[in-house]
Amino acid sequence: MTLTRTARGAVLAAALLSVTALAAPSPAQAASLPPACQEALLETFDKFPVVDFTVPDKVKNTLLGEVLGLSEADQQVFTEEACAAWNGWATANGQAVAADLDTRYRKAAAPVCNKFAKSSLATIKQYAPDVPAETRELEKLAKRIWKDSMAKLAAEATNADCRAAYDTAKAGW
Repeated sequence: MTLTRTARGAVLAAALLSVTALAAPSPAQAASLPPACQEALLETFDKFPVVDFTVPDKVKNTLLGEVLGLSEADQQVFTEEACAAWNGWATANGQAVAADLDTRYRKAAAPVCNKFAKSSLATIKQYAPDVPAETRELEKLAKRIWKDSMAKLAAEATNADCRAAYDTAKAGW
C-alpha cells in the first residue's frame, strides 16, 4: 500500500508530463520505489518550473483519489527503467514544457478550470509523442487516470464552463 501512496506524484509526472498536480510524498513513503522512481517523485516539480500554470484543488484531489486507488498490478509499471527514462526526458525538456504550459494558461479564457484543462491538454498533446518509449506503460496508466479524473470532474462540475472543459479534456490526449 505504501507504493500506492507514493505513486501519486509519478503518475501525474507521466500524465501531464506531469506538471499537473500532486504533492510529492515524504522520503519515507518513496523509499519502497526503485531509486529512479524516487527521483521522479521528489524532483519532477523542480524540472518543470511553471510560473502561472495552476492546478485547481478539486483537480488535485480527484487525481489523487484515482492514484490512491491503484491496484498492485497498476503499480508494477513504476520500474527503474521507465522512471530513469522519464527523469532524463524531464530534465532535457522541462523548461520548454513549463514555458508552454504557462503561455497556454495565460492565453486561455477563464474560469481557472478551463485555463487548466485547455493548457494541460494542449501541452500534453504537443509533448507526449516525444516521451521515451520506455515510459509507455506509465503513460498508459496516466492516460487512464486522466480520463477517469476528467470524467468525474465533468460529472460533478456545477459550472457549465468547467463541465465542458473537463468533458473535452477527458476525450483529448
